Amino acid sequence: MFIQSFGEWLYDTPISTTFRDITWVIPAVQSIHILAIAVVIGSALVSELRLAGLIATDEAPGNVVRRYLPWIWRALIVLLASGTLLIVAEPARTLGNTIFWVKMALVLGAFVLTMAFRRPLLAAQAGDSATPAKPIALLLLAVWVVVIFCGRFIAYT
Repeated sequence: MFIQSFGEWLYDTPISTTFRDITWVIPAVQSIHILAIAVVIGSALVSELRLAGLIATDEAPGNVVRRYLPWIWRALIVLLASGTLLIVAEPARTLGNTIFWVKMALVLGAFVLTMAFRRPLLAAQAGDSATPAKPIALLLLAVWVVVIFCGRFIAYT
């Protein structure tokens, strides 16, 4: 009930009304959001496939991850900012939507998994890590794919 009343309050705020009234704001923010998703997915794809041992096997996994991890974090910040603007503009579309909350839980889960498992994998020498790199890498890829699907389904639920 709190989320619904908060969404109604947010919808009536001047900033929310302004975002909806200026016709180019929501499409522009959505475009930025989608570009940031592309950066996260592209960087995660390369990093995770390397950790799974499927690409760039001639390069140390730590080097590949160190190269792409900053891109992931920066793009996640852009996603957070643009997503917040989209919520402010259309709170009923998101805050009351179960798929939105599933997406947020998955993003949080991917963040936690990345933080929990990236450091040991980077610190370990190739082949020395007791952490199962391939299953975790493939799990993270799957989570990001599901996040994309959830984001698309928000519009249809």
